[in-house]
Amino acid sequence: MPSAVRVLCLSPLALTAATPPAAADAPWSAAPSGGGRPFFHAEGAPGTVLEDTVSVADPGGRPLTVRLTGDGVRLAFAERSVRIPARTRADVPFTVAVPVAAAPGVRSGAVVARDQDGHTRTVPLRLRATGPEPTALTVERVAVGADGITYELVNRGTVPLAPRPAIRPDGLFGRLLDRGARALGVDLPPGGRTRRTEPWPGRPALDAGDVRLTVTAAGGAGDTAGTPARFVPRGAVTGTAGAPAAGAALIAVRRRRGPERQAEPRGART
Repeated sequence: MPSAVRVLCLSPLALTAATPPAAADAPWSAAPSGGGRPFFHAEGAPGTVLEDTVSVADPGGRPLTVRLTGDGVRLAFAERSVRIPARTRADVPFTVAVPVAAAPGVRSGAVVARDQDGHTRTVPLRLRATGPEPTALTVERVAVGADGITYELVNRGTVPLAPRPAIRPDGLFGRLLDRGARALGVDLPPGGRTRRTEPWPGRPALDAGDVRLTVTAAGGAGDTAGTPARFVPRGAVTGTAGAPAAGAALIAVRRRRGPERQAEPRGART
């Protein structure tokens, strides 16, 4: 920290002759210097060192000693332990560094002042790292169940996202469902995960195909995932009556997709 920042500035409080002496136990305060700010706000690119000043006022009739520390963020004060005469204010400069590897976004911290009797005053500090904020959204664990299509959405970026899923299952003879993109009414925070179920009334009783789900969000985030699905009448599973129908559906799937390639035995190529 430059030597000029290390200078401890003590300035008397504005008192008039008509003001009665303050009581010895009058409460002291800590706040951002200059007045009018309820909290500290620092903003810069990763690696930037930012400066500000905390003012500790002692309106009481006895000297006050406070120790200054940072909470949640790393702060460097011109003086960590400050002795403030009665009816005086101390303006203490400090610096806060934006971490070099910080991802864009806001971090919460505080300036904490503690007096010799253990009383504390806390002033919130919001540190914002600037830079491009990447967005990333993935679709995972798509499955078709009795209740519909279940899936999970995961926000793998650094900003909140409002996902918009679209579901389009394809069957043997065309599209089985065409449910376009729509808002879920969910704000997914960075690192957040949500599990959803998409109802599918009137799904086919006998068919096979692929269920694809595409999700998009602001900032270009998006992903597509799917799962194969076969719909077989219950009788085809529990008895023999539906076996021919199930077999016919499976044959139709193979014909539509073409013959399956068989793995060549080792050493077959020359």
